[in-house]
Amino acid sequence: MNEADFISALRALAKNPAARGLEDDAAVIEFGGESLVLTHDTLVDGVHILDGQDPADIAWKLVAVNLSDLAAKGAEPVGVLVSHMLGADDHRFVAGLKEVLDIYDVPLLGGDTVRGEGPRVWGCTAIGRATHSPVPRRGDSKVGDAIYVTGKLGAAMLGFEALRDGDESDSSAYRRPLPLLEEGKALAPHVTAMMDISDGLLLDCWRMARAAESVAFELDSAAIPVADPDRFEECIRWGDDYQLLFTARPEVTLPVPATRIGTVTNADFAPLWLDDRILTPEDGLGYQH
Repeated sequence: MNEADFISALRALAKNPAARGLEDDAAVIEFGGESLVLTHDTLVDGVHILDGQDPADIAWKLVAVNLSDLAAKGAEPVGVLVSHMLGADDHRFVAGLKEVLDIYDVPLLGGDTVRGEGPRVWGCTAIGRATHSPVPRRGDSKVGDAIYVTGKLGAAMLGFEALRDGDESDSSAYRRPLPLLEEGKALAPHVTAMMDISDGLLLDCWRMARAAESVAFELDSAAIPVADPDRFEECIRWGDDYQLLFTARPEVTLPVPATRIGTVTNADFAPLWLDDRILTPEDGLGYQH
């Protein structure tokens, strides 16, 4: 099974409302008058990170990508649980973990350690407390909404290439992404839908449009901010940027800097357009396992 087919099969099991039909990157549990937000991500050596990468960077990225999912829900971190596969330079992993937890003031609540053969694998579960109700969903975009993105896309791709090639260019966008927690909390009262961009702008726009049903995302290529205009198509497909992608009514004054990149329209027969082109996952919209 490919990734999409496997997730579709899991939806038959995820019947609790907190799972949100597996259409979101996080579960939302109503608990004691508050909303708890829970998310989990995994990193695999040689897939999500380069072979031989500094374990301190791996620990940072592991926590950061989970905090980014909380940011997309406007959530404030409560803590994380981390699983670590023992191997070389474990002390560097601990050092990087301390750095990211200290900077974002996130408690380590527990986790697991294992030893095994083959590529190393790391996992993290992040727990957050929603700061706004309703908690933003991925699939609540409405016809007439404006589509926005924070930051520039493609910075992680350039960082990956710099790290891989050992040149002197800045690789931090790939090694140590910055979860937009404060921006997510500020945006939560104003958005109709929101998610973070992990697998590429086009693929994540397609996912948001499909989750909303009966809408289309019409993107204006000239408006999309990218880190390298000469590599525009790669920048909007590569992923790993962890910027926030969201929709809001066009009259709303946004509390954070963001670029309008399109409009939500009625979906006659296709959920994603780039200028006058219909795009589908078969066109290679972004990263899929």
